[in-house]
Amino acid sequence: MPSVAFTKLDHAPKEAGWVLNQIGHLYEIERNLRHKRAGPVLRDAYRTSQSVLICRRIHRVLQRWYISRRFLSRSTMGKALSYTLAQWQSLEVYLNEPEIEIDNNLVENAIRPKTLGKKNWLFFGDADAGQRSAIIYSIIESCRRHDIETYTYLCEVLSRLPTMTNRQIKDIVPKAWAATIRNTVPRAA
Repeated sequence: MPSVAFTKLDHAPKEAGWVLNQIGHLYEIERNLRHKRAGPVLRDAYRTSQSVLICRRIHRVLQRWYISRRFLSRSTMGKALSYTLAQWQSLEVYLNEPEIEIDNNLVENAIRPKTLGKKNWLFFGDADAGQRSAIIYSIIESCRRHDIETYTYLCEVLSRLPTMTNRQIKDIVPKAWAATIRNTVPRAA
């Protein structure tokens, strides 16, 4: 959401505060969904019934401010309005796709250690090492995301991989692997 654009607006604190408050409501909805471990259907229902209305309200107000030229186009608030309205369609993608998060904070937090180590690893390995590392990191983070024990997953998959065909690979990606484990765990009667 457009919170970054509205964080340093000293000359329009009331308006910026209102926008940030509305964005706070959106994040509260997402926090509750994460706390409930909501699946795609529940996320879609909550977002449709609550988040869409808040986003429409924000969009209407931002458009009204922009059209009425409430803020000079070169002012900080004017630039924030122009930027946010230009990005609006991208900002609303999460409303239509229940598996997409409201922001990319989870990804940013997951890659932070790798980003911090980039300079240390700059000359480690050959030219293809970066691509291989990215693949490994993606697999590991995907395992974490699906609550899979990474070491067990890698041992099992790497032992099965040589005998598999390309069409079978979709069955061993972490998401499919997690679903298979959930379905094979005996359920209490």
